[in-house]
Amino acid sequence: MSPTDTGRSAPDAPDGSLPIVVGTDGSPDADRAVKWAADDAFRRRLPLRIVHVVEHGPYDTPRFAAPDWPRTLVRYGREVLLAAERLVRARQPSIDVSTELIEGSLTGILRGQAEGAAEIVLGSRGRGGFAGALLGSVSTHVAGHAHGPVVVVRPGAEEVRREVVVGVDDSPRSEPALAYAFEQARLRGAVLRVVHAWQLPVHAFAPEAVYDMDEVRRAQHEVVRERLGAWREKFPEVTVVDDVRGAHPVDALTDASTRADLVVVGSRGMGVIGSALLGSVSRGVLHHAHCPVAVVRP
Repeated sequence: MSPTDTGRSAPDAPDGSLPIVVGTDGSPDADRAVKWAADDAFRRRLPLRIVHVVEHGPYDTPRFAAPDWPRTLVRYGREVLLAAERLVRARQPSIDVSTELIEGSLTGILRGQAEGAAEIVLGSRGRGGFAGALLGSVSTHVAGHAHGPVVVVRPGAEEVRREVVVGVDDSPRSEPALAYAFEQARLRGAVLRVVHAWQLPVHAFAPEAVYDMDEVRRAQHEVVRERLGAWREKFPEVTVVDDVRGAHPVDALTDASTRADLVVVGSRGMGVIGSALLGSVSRGVLHHAHCPVAVVRP
């Protein structure tokens, strides 16, 4: 297990299956992510790769660093990986698990790992001690840049509720999220709740505009029916609940998350920085959901 300073992915599993990659720093939140990733690897029959990143800070420069500090970080990282591997083998002994210690930029490494992974799994915050610190920086950055599913495992009860929630709109960009959500529901034997939240537009020049609410509701239900038609045919074994609400999408998905094992959202962000790439709805759900959240970018 030799350190490297690049963010390139490790080779694929021998059978060609892309692994699930989970990042760990030894914190309780990271342990939750490791357990979630182990369970998902078992469900999906995929190998699991546990990654620990040694990120050198300003005190690692020759002027400030203690002589043994870099070696101490690497030694600690190996202990973290060993503990995580033991956790996985105790929880899911049948899955193929490997570990990797990498030196470099935390966000850059994790983002690079997504190129050769079925999904990336992260805890909602690390050892920094600030509520939401990792979520606000590392998790948001990776979810906003990585192509493919990024799962952020938030603190909460591990009670199995047998329900997966996915948010949809009238954009084709929600298709990857639907594909991931239907597959997760199928593997879990769970109900899939499809949430479509809508709000009446506010016209600055015609605030008194009147709408036919029955017609609006019919139109919104039609959006969901059209979006789900092909997916219902592809996954006939999945029970689907259409949940169409007049609400803000973040509020609707956060409410649905209280009864779910997983919330899946797409991302329509078009900006040039991580927070903009992630999109406001995805970012809001990540911060407020009561269960793990999967962000699936095209």
